[in-house]
Amino acid sequence: MARSILHVGLEIGTTKVAAVIGETRSDGLLRIIGVGESPSRGVRKGEIVDIGKITLCLNDAVSEAEEKADREITEVVAAVTGSHLEGLSNRGGIQIPEDRDEIEDEDVQEVEQSALDVTIPTGNVFLHTIVQRYYVDGQEGVASPLGMIGRKLEAEFHIVHGTKTRIQNNLRCIREANLKVNNVVMSAVASSQAVIEQTERDLGALVLDIGGGTTDYILFRDGAVRQTGVLAVGGDHITNDISIGLRVPTKWAEKLKVEHADVGPGAANARGTVEIEDPTYAGGMIERRMLNIVAEARLRELFNLLKRRLNFERHAQFIGGGILITGGTADLKGIALLASEVFGVPARVAVPRPVMGPSILFESPRFSTAVGLVLYAQAAQEALEEISIFDRLRSKIGRIIPGL
Repeated sequence: MARSILHVGLEIGTTKVAAVIGETRSDGLLRIIGVGESPSRGVRKGEIVDIGKITLCLNDAVSEAEEKADREITEVVAAVTGSHLEGLSNRGGIQIPEDRDEIEDEDVQEVEQSALDVTIPTGNVFLHTIVQRYYVDGQEGVASPLGMIGRKLEAEFHIVHGTKTRIQNNLRCIREANLKVNNVVMSAVASSQAVIEQTERDLGALVLDIGGGTTDYILFRDGAVRQTGVLAVGGDHITNDISIGLRVPTKWAEKLKVEHADVGPGAANARGTVEIEDPTYAGGMIERRMLNIVAEARLRELFNLLKRRLNFERHAQFIGGGILITGGTADLKGIALLASEVFGVPARVAVPRPVMGPSILFESPRFSTAVGLVLYAQAAQEALEEISIFDRLRSKIGRIIPGL
């Protein structure tokens, strides 16, 4: 790699817009050189409802990242979320021609197209097509069938799709900020890129990215993606419940949730009170017990919804890597203990794996999606370069060996 390459991740969330600039240096190492963040306006449950407002927020976040990096941003990789995103798995198969036994590149391409031949709702578009596994004459666990001997080749893919118009709204506001979108990535896919190790994928793991308005999830089994999706429930719902249940203003409900709420075992029996130091609020004291009860009830409901959505009982024995919880709401005290209780497997709060750059990014789960976008972009760039190198090598050999 002869020159440095910029990768920019842009997350437009319900509560914040985050821009992270990474630079892959000539030695191949990635360094985060700029971070920008702005409160989000014009987004509801992860989806844009006011392009004008969110474009202003986007400009603020990007400008801050540019200033810190001392670079100008022109292209980004963008995250998308929303309950319209759905995942499904499909398997396709082909017979290898009778005149040969060895599986060739054209066979792999054909079986992949067969696996991707699925019907999705009118108005939806493909977002991700992720290979799960190949089968050669029924043999499972084939990582790459190219060059193997067999008569039947099958491929299984996980496919993520979503409503075209809703995705286009994200792209439009980014273009309004004079930025080009290089790629669009589901938030759960991006977050998993940042927080999960390959060993955990192989052991089986569930990544939950709990933001303000949504919870994105991605489940791995045997190293492959098995399920993905989005629930339109997040940390803002906990805040709203606290506001209504304890009769406090929303801004104080958020502060109470972030600074004082505890959803771990025994928290419902907590003693003492929390004082609201606001002269405009006459309520005075909040019982810790009641605060914890309200927060725990909503979060438990969310985990049970996910458990049913995933039909988790049939996966539990294969989730050796446990549950990784990330996103802004993951900072809630006791959240991993509650998740472990509900799902029946170990759980932990996951932050982005460290790379060179500001430590703030790797100390909190709030930036997992944005950092994951940068890592996703870097991996995509490396894959393109490998393909390019292979094509150049193949072209060179072809001049020596006709017909290659």
